[in-house]
Formats: sequence, C-alpha cells, structure tokens
Amino acid sequence: MANGFLYISLSLIWLMLFYHMFLMQGGYLHFLQYKKTEKKWQDNRTSFPKVSVLVPAHNEEVVIEKTLEALSNLTYPNYLLEIIIINDNSSDRTGEIAESYARRFSYMKVIHTKPPNGGKGKSGALNIGLRESTGEIICVYDADNTPEPDAVFWLVQGLQNDNKAGAIVGKFRVTNANKNLLTRLINIETITFQWLAQAGRWFWFKMTTIPGTNFAIRRSILEELDGWDEKALSEDTELSFRVYDLGYYIRFFPSAITWEQEPETIRVWWKQRTRWARGNLYVIAKFFLHFFKLKNKKVGIDLIYFFFTYLLFFGGVLASHTIFILNLLLELELKLGLVSIALLVIGFLLFVTEELLALSFEKGQLTLKNIAIVILMYFTYSQMWIALVAYSTFLEIKRLMFKQEIKWDKTQRYEETPVKKDRSA
Repeated sequence: MANGFLYISLSLIWLMLFYHMFLMQGGYLHFLQYKKTEKKWQDNRTSFPKVSVLVPAHNEEVVIEKTLEALSNLTYPNYLLEIIIINDNSSDRTGEIAESYARRFSYMKVIHTKPPNGGKGKSGALNIGLRESTGEIICVYDADNTPEPDAVFWLVQGLQNDNKAGAIVGKFRVTNANKNLLTRLINIETITFQWLAQAGRWFWFKMTTIPGTNFAIRRSILEELDGWDEKALSEDTELSFRVYDLGYYIRFFPSAITWEQEPETIRVWWKQRTRWARGNLYVIAKFFLHFFKLKNKKVGIDLIYFFFTYLLFFGGVLASHTIFILNLLLELELKLGLVSIALLVIGFLLFVTEELLALSFEKGQLTLKNIAIVILMYFTYSQMWIALVAYSTFLEIKRLMFKQEIKWDKTQRYEETPVKKDRSA
C-alpha cells in the first residue's frame, strides 16, 4: 500500500512539474513578444480616459510617503488623473501624511474611514474608494508600492488597445530583495511566479490572476460585479474569477512596473502567506461549489490549476515526504528502484531550470549567488510552503466548521534604503 501511495504522490508531483514547464515555455515566448506590443501601442497611442488610482492604507506611515511621491511622478496626464488614498481606520500618521500630499497635488484626495464602515480590511476600503471615484478606469496600488512613472500609462494603454481585456496586470519587483536570505528567496519566487504562472498562462490560455497591486480594471466591470468581495482574504484572486465569468480575459503586460516590499522575517512571511493561501482556498471552494452556475466554463482551467496547486500537488508532496519519513522509522520496504530515484533527481533539475530561466528574463538576476540560492530554495523555502498550505487548510476547515469570521491581517512594513531600480532587459 505504501508503494501505491508513493507512486500516486510522485505522479501528482510530476504532472505539476510538466505543466509548469509548459507554462514556462509560454512565459519565454511572451517575453520575446511583449516588446513588440509595447512599440505598437507606443506608435498608436489612443485617447486618454480619466483614471482613478485607489490606494488602501491602514497604519502605513512608514511607507506611504514614498508611495505618494512615486504616484506624483506618474507620466499620465494630471488633469485626467484622480488619486484616492483610503486612510482606513489608521491609528498612526498615515492620514496626516496623505493630507499633506492632497494639499500639494489637486488630483489627490484622502478618504478617512472609521468603524463600523471602516477598518474591515482591504476589500472594504477599495469598495469605499470605488464609490467616491469618478474614473472610467480604476487602478489599484498597495501603500508600500512605488510604481515607475509610466506604469499607469501602460496599464491604461492595454485596456484602450484591447477591448476583450477586462483588466490589465503589470509586473512587480522587490524593493528590499537584498535585505537578507529570506527576501532573496522571495525575490526569486516572485520573478518565477510572474514569468511562469502569469506570463505563461496568459500566452497559452489568455488568463492571468489579478494581483493585489499594479493593475487596471474597467469601472463598468466593477460596477457590474458590485465591487470587491469583502469576505475574501485574497480579494484579487476572487475578483479574477468573476471577471473571467463575464467573458473577459485578464492580460499580463510586464512593461507596467511597480516596486514593493516583501516580508523580512519568517513570522511576517508566515502570516502574509497564510492569508494568501487561505484566501485562495476560499476561492477554490466558492467557485467549485457554483461551477455549473458559471456562464464562462473556461474558468475551469484556472480553477483546476488552483485546485491542483493547493490541494493535489501540495498533498502529493506532503504524502511522499510522510512515506519517506515513515519508511526510515518503520521500514515500509518501499520499492523505489532506480527509476523512482531518477524521477526525484530529474524533478529537482526541472525546478532549478524553471527558476533560472525566469531569472534570465530580468536584468542582473542570473548571478552565481542566485543560482546557489535557487538550489537551497528547493530544500528549504519550497518545503516551508508545504507546511504553510497544510496549516492554512486546517484553519479554513476549522473556520467552515465553526463558522468563524474572517479577519484581515495587514503585513508589517519596514523603513527602506534607496535601491537602484533596473528595468528588465
């Protein structure tokens, strides 16, 4: 029986590895092509619609000034720009700093929220901002983001040049990537995610997940969908599925770049990623239960991807690890053989190849240090994700059983030192 479970788990792992290689091929092809699209849009500029940029902020005094400074330097025409900072029940100087920028720039304004309407989390803050906005296109940036000057321009051009796109997603880079080993690991993870999962899924399936920041969406779509789901911890993923269901696709366009902070300690990383994982599990359950009611069955492609990633793939890895450990303690007489060992080795090499290929797309990232970190990543960071998903699954099951209320938890921010921001090649 142990051998049977082991072979099933190895099959699940290998199925996901092959799928990731397929996605990475798409990511590579998109990398080769998107500059041509950029030039085409640059040469054929369309009209500029009014844009509302929403910035939800709860106790963000450490980072909000740099974010607002970056937003004040956007190349998008000021007279068509509306930047709304939602100071969501902050107890620090977030509102004060935001107001100082609103006094300097006429296209900036601040909304201050208090309970019972405020302080409920990012989705609630975004819905409040949406109601106060007037733009034809809505952009969202987190309070720790410093978008590059032309980021909003490219997001808007994407929507203006592609009527089938309901939303346009840009690329994000890590501001504090060189802070410590953890931030270096996260930096590699984010680069791979964007070129593999985002660019790859866009190239093959015309599907991309809306992230929490650096994206633009048509106002008409948000109004039709009644805004963001305030019960969702991963409001971005949940919104993506509803946009798909309306018949639109979500486009990944890496010319729109923003820079953001990532956790610098394991404790902060664990809390943030647990929220993400629980949010994605909520989305899987929500849309699987109502799959036959969905108008656009193409949603099933992404739904299966998320289901496979968070349940089957991680479950397969967890099962294989458990069997190996039990075999050391109880002598289960596993018949691994040379084929099984070869599969494990090749699986490791595929992982390394995917990561290094993604790093090669970004200027200055394919270094000897990062190559060594990728190898370490397989045995450390990737294994941490397995434990985190298992823990998150337990919390979601517990929440459903006891009908517990979902609580949104803000990620800790850090003082930053200036870094040189290089665009991808």
